[in-house]
Formats: sequence, C-alpha cells, structure tokens
Amino acid sequence: MPATTRYELKTGKATREAFGKALAELGRENPNVVVCDADLSKSTHTATFAKEFPDRFFSCGIAEANMVSIGAGLAAAGKIPFVSSFSAFVMNKGFEQLRVTAAYPNFNLKVVGTHSGISIGEDGPSQMSIEDLSLACSLPGFTVLCPADEVSTEALVRWAAAHDGPVFIRAGRMKVPVIYQNGVMIEVGKAVELVEGRDVTIIATGLMVAEAIRASEALEAEGVSARVLDMHTIKPLDRDSIARAAAETGAIVVAEEHLEDGGLGVRVAQVVAETTPCRMEFVGIRNTYAESATPEELLEKYGLKASDIAAAVRKVLARKK
Repeated sequence: MPATTRYELKTGKATREAFGKALAELGRENPNVVVCDADLSKSTHTATFAKEFPDRFFSCGIAEANMVSIGAGLAAAGKIPFVSSFSAFVMNKGFEQLRVTAAYPNFNLKVVGTHSGISIGEDGPSQMSIEDLSLACSLPGFTVLCPADEVSTEALVRWAAAHDGPVFIRAGRMKVPVIYQNGVMIEVGKAVELVEGRDVTIIATGLMVAEAIRASEALEAEGVSARVLDMHTIKPLDRDSIARAAAETGAIVVAEEHLEDGGLGVRVAQVVAETTPCRMEFVGIRNTYAESATPEELLEKYGLKASDIAAAVRKVLARKK
C-alpha cells in the first residue's frame, strides 16, 4: 500500500508537551510519581505537574547533578521519580551522578531530556544536545527511548513509569507530525514497521521518522520500494527487525538527529555486522556543532530532511548493485 494513503503527517504537539501531559495524568493515577526539575519547568512542561501536585514537585534550581542525585534518593525510598531538564544539561552535567547513583545501583530513576538535537533552534549550540543518546546508551541497565510523535511519547512515558529500572527518554522542542493513532500499543524493544518495502530499509528515530516517511513517498514515485522502521527504542535494540531488514532488503539507511559518532547508526551497524552484513548509509550530524537559526533552517543546512534521506537511499542502492 502506498505510504501516501497511510500517513497525512499533520503537525501535532512537540514531544516535550506530550511528556508534560502524560506526566500529569500519571500523577493523578499514582501518588508515588514525583518530579524534579532544574529551573526549566515551563520549558520541559513539568510545570503542569507542579501546579497540580506542588507537594510532589521539587525545584532543584540550576543544579542538574544535584537533581539527579535527589531523584536517585527518591527512587531508593520507593518513589517513582521523573527528573527533567534540557537534554544537554541533564545528560552532560548530570552524567557522573547518573552513572554512580542510578546506573550502578540500578535505581528506578526516570530521566527525561527535552530540547534534544539541533531542532531547539535559535538557542544555539550550548543548549543543543547531540550526544545524549550515546551517553545514555553507555550507562549499563538504562533503557533508552526516543519517540517520534505525541502519541508514542505518551505511551513510552507510561511504560517508563511502570518499568522497574532506570530509563532515559529523549524529547524535542519543535512540534512534529502525528504518526500514530491514539491508543496504539508501542512495545519497548520492538521497532514499528510503518511502511513496507523490498529494496531498502530506512531506520529512523525521533523527528526523523516523519522525514523517513516523506522520503519513502518520494522514492516510491521513482520506483523504489523503501521500508521504514521507527526505532523508538535505542536500547535495547530490536536486533531481529534489523537483521530481517538486512536480509530482506539488502540495504539500510539510518536517519537520526544526533551525532553519527556513537548514535543509532553505530548501534545498528554493529547488529548488521554481527548478523547479516549489507550496504549501509547514514544520515545524521557529522562531527560538528550546529549554529543558531530556525529549526527548519538548521535541519536543512545539516542534512536532516527527507531529501537527504532519499539521497542516501539512492547512494546505498547504487552500491548495492
């Protein structure tokens, strides 16, 4: 079935907004859910939770490392703590505490990084997190999630609250297209095949999933059948879907709003090398920090649009031949 008949890709909420909504709903359902924020609650949308449950919300100031430790302490006390800030701050400033107070003891801490990638826009490179997925994946025991739209964000936030163990969820600032229908079941550790395809597989995560769908539509007009997988779970990776894609299509393009060094592409390539070697290409941020501009200008300049994915597909198919 052509992708154009399946996805309208109308713009919905930002995944950070969906996180805030889901968090407030969890607060109403479970009194053990508590929240820590680092002076950015309006931006991360934890302010909704804070307004409704002020006695379960802890404003930690501009002290992300302390916030992580406080969250870990709350987890040790039997609470279900969500700690949130911009990804660049919570992952970079809080990494030692994430390692020692959450990963090492395997505490039940939920870490949500918003404003991830370069699509934060005009705020500039100091606040753009382009290393967060690789940092989170390096923490033993952590589950690492990167939802593509508001529906999958809410589903994954709910899963994180029910899961016993540390979790990192990557969320973004800009509004993104709605891909999933309300109530959809998202299974952690299982990629979702959004578009069928036999010639090549595009494996995407986060806001790049919508771009991958758009690329598949453009390629279809050229006679190229491109499978699209939403790899919403970065760790643990869906090895079976990757190996099957490599075997059945013989070519893979990985698309992510993250540094290519240490990102999803590296993890997928490891699985491909271990299971079914095939031709691969990568669409991501290439060994650079970005500039300050609008989100759309940045995604265009740094090669993170549907046209860039389509170009990578043409390149990998030429190598496949």
